[in-house]
Amino acid sequence: MTTLPEPRPTWAFLLRHPAHFVALGFGSGLARHAPGTYGTLIGLPLFALLMLLPETAHLPVIALLFLLGIPACSITGRAMGVADPGSIVWDEIVAMLLVLEFTPRNGLWWIAAFMLFRLFDIWKPVPIRQFDARLKGGLGVMFDDLLAALYAIATLKALQWLLIHS
Repeated sequence: MTTLPEPRPTWAFLLRHPAHFVALGFGSGLARHAPGTYGTLIGLPLFALLMLLPETAHLPVIALLFLLGIPACSITGRAMGVADPGSIVWDEIVAMLLVLEFTPRNGLWWIAAFMLFRLFDIWKPVPIRQFDARLKGGLGVMFDDLLAALYAIATLKALQWLLIHS
């Protein structure tokens, strides 16, 4: 059985619909190699902007961005003919915002947060892989990255605890 190559979106496609612009991470999803990594990187300056808001607004804004991602990713995936193409990176962006919300405001911790999130997003340990296979559409695109974010947060908190108690 042969598999067809995943469609590669263009700048014209990105600009054709606001949902494409969002789902493709403002263009970061157009990267030829590792678009998910580029999308995750976009989460860093976006979180810096989020920090300009009162801390009580952070989780509601992240939740709103998650909910915005469901239709944006669904519309874009349908337009591309693939449920979850690698070029859709809004899920990585929002998940990285969530991870950073629970990460100390320190460059080394941000690097650790980035690396841990990418690890769990790529590795997809149980139950992430199962949800990824079962949930379809925009919710499926967004949900597996939410779970990867939770794994990264738990690991970061464990590392913090170990450093404090060692």
